[in-house]
Amino acid sequence: MFRNIPKGVWVLGFVSMLMDISSEMIHSLLPLFMVTSLGMSAFAVGLIEGLAESTALIIRVFSGALSDYIGRRKGLAVFGYALGAFSKPFFALTTLGWVVLGARLVDRAGKGIRGAPRDALVADLSPPESRGASFGLRQSLDTVGAFLGPLIAAGLMLLWMNNFRAVFWVAFIPALMAVLLLAFGLREPARQDAEKRSNPIRRENLARMGAAYWWVVGIGAAFTLARFSEAFLVLKAGASGVPLALVPLVMVAMNVVYSLCAYPFGKLSDRMSHRKLLALGLVALLFADLVLAVDGHWGVMLAGIVLWGLHMGMSQGLLASMVAAAAPADLRGTAFGVFNLVGGVSMLLASVAAGGLWDSFGAAYTFYAGAGFCVLTLVMLCKARA
Repeated sequence: MFRNIPKGVWVLGFVSMLMDISSEMIHSLLPLFMVTSLGMSAFAVGLIEGLAESTALIIRVFSGALSDYIGRRKGLAVFGYALGAFSKPFFALTTLGWVVLGARLVDRAGKGIRGAPRDALVADLSPPESRGASFGLRQSLDTVGAFLGPLIAAGLMLLWMNNFRAVFWVAFIPALMAVLLLAFGLREPARQDAEKRSNPIRRENLARMGAAYWWVVGIGAAFTLARFSEAFLVLKAGASGVPLALVPLVMVAMNVVYSLCAYPFGKLSDRMSHRKLLALGLVALLFADLVLAVDGHWGVMLAGIVLWGLHMGMSQGLLASMVAAAAPADLRGTAFGVFNLVGGVSMLLASVAAGGLWDSFGAAYTFYAGAGFCVLTLVMLCKARA
């Protein structure tokens, strides 16, 4: 089943899993820690998170371009993971809000630095006929970390009587393991093109990416506009009567489905029309939005969460594979950086709009609007030509 997946892709997958375990152990508790232990306001929490995510988005473009310019990717990826890892102890040590801000900025800067070079490495390591499976596997292992992290954090909080700082210290261990595994467990493939390189983000280089790449960027942005932040899934769980202590398990459920689906659908994308598979992913999201718009038993809400995870598993690895296939090999880092930046801006716009609808008209209108964007994106997908 996995015989065509290169060893290096497995290494990158487990590196992503370990770092996600560490990050989610902290991020699933950090807002509560800032409010209860540090006495910060909800506005301050939102400001810190907004600044942190914006930092990651901006840096992604330049780190991808830099990896193309120097012709090497592993060093940047190791540096990015190391920044993320060594930011973790500051969360355990701080008693000041500005230190949390600094640690979050360093952590997200690390994410921005490593993201595009890591995705380009997956593409460099994978033969074209199994590239979808490779991206699906890496995404699947990454998502395993996304649901193991909150589970471990919840268990340790119960065991250690809500000792945030002790959990934050433990989170440093898988992060350090991720850095060491990447540094010593992966050999970067030799690059074929050894000629002198020009600035990857010059106009003529961006033009070399071609219409097929920019079509993928546009479709990816449309997908993101149709799928706002998963924070609204958590809000929906609270509004559906799920006990407060069990609300974080909503994200666990979504990520379990995501993880189980990512590799099989990634493998399927190597043999199936990408356009058709993207359309099926949009249909899954459309039904998820319609189900989540209904006020009913928590079991109905859970069905919507499962459909949401199914959509993620069907579409996210596939879009990454499509970026890798459409971009020139020597510009893949830049290509992933631009794709992630555009997607991040779309996510910000979608989430702001979703929040405004939620506050003004209620939860149902947020999800109905998401369903409407799904329909528009389906029309765009059917009419546009890659």
